[in-house]
Amino acid sequence: MTRTESRLEQIKNTKIEAFTYTIEKGKIKELAIALGDQKESYLNGDAVPPTFSTVIEFWGDPTSISKVLDLNLSKVLHGEQSYEYVGTLKVGDEIIVHTVVEKAFAKATMNFIVLKKEFLNQHGELVLIGRSTIIERH
Repeated sequence: MTRTESRLEQIKNTKIEAFTYTIEKGKIKELAIALGDQKESYLNGDAVPPTFSTVIEFWGDPTSISKVLDLNLSKVLHGEQSYEYVGTLKVGDEIIVHTVVEKAFAKATMNFIVLKKEFLNQHGELVLIGRSTIIERH
């Protein structure tokens, strides 16, 4: 087993510390303005845009995943992002996000690390599953 394969094997199934984020009207409005989306329900913060989960990830997660996974940021790209909605995000929800390294593998001269994030509301109901792929050049 090469050093790269060994490292990737070590990070598989790594769990990142969970974090909590409360969905607030102000952040919904900020996102709507940033996106140029003039829907009244978003500007009033009465509805949650489908892309709001990205706000939860960027503003809620205090953990540096690059440090936990020992990534060289000068060689990292964001590869892919997907969301599977299994419930509804609502204003005022306290979302708890659990992250795990679902896959880690090498292909050619790059490492691929797939993070799976489960978003649960304050009732413990799964509302969203997100996956993102990190690409790291060797």
